[in-house]
Amino acid sequence: MALDPVLRGKRILVVDDEEDILETIEEVLAGARVEKARDYETASRRIREEPFDLAILDIMGVNGLKLLEETVARGIPTVMLTAHAIRPETLLESIRKGAISYLPKETLAELDTLLAQLLSAHERGEPTWKLLFERLGDFFDQRFGPGWKDKDREFWSSFSRTYQISRGIQERLKHDPRIRERGI
Repeated sequence: MALDPVLRGKRILVVDDEEDILETIEEVLAGARVEKARDYETASRRIREEPFDLAILDIMGVNGLKLLEETVARGIPTVMLTAHAIRPETLLESIRKGAISYLPKETLAELDTLLAQLLSAHERGEPTWKLLFERLGDFFDQRFGPGWKDKDREFWSSFSRTYQISRGIQERLKHDPRIRERGI
């Protein structure tokens, strides 16, 4: 199957400490320019020195939440992709730090489709989190168990109405050159 035109030719940084995951993502995204890193130091250097259209970060093993801060600071739309760290707390932290999505590694088979939809929504200024919860809300409910949002009820209530979190949006916008050029 051909890669969605939204992703074709895009320069995508993929960071994971598992080589087989990196290879799988590279295969799934054939047609994009996939750059790989297996550790925090390599990824951090590349984020500082090279331009990317998208970053896909594992959380565990590569200090993905710290890398998320770095990609957001560089204006790189970032998707968190995790297996071992898939918990409500890391989902919430990913939102607050400015990720555009948070995907379980169980979605690798449909990663190209999900990324194309997320990146398209992001480029149109639409809430990517709404798309995520429409597609994977049942997965999170099953994985995290009943009442998983109760601990942070106020946050999730507000978030569910808008699917945007001001701190994450503000963090991304303050690094967006299109916004900075306008003096906003």
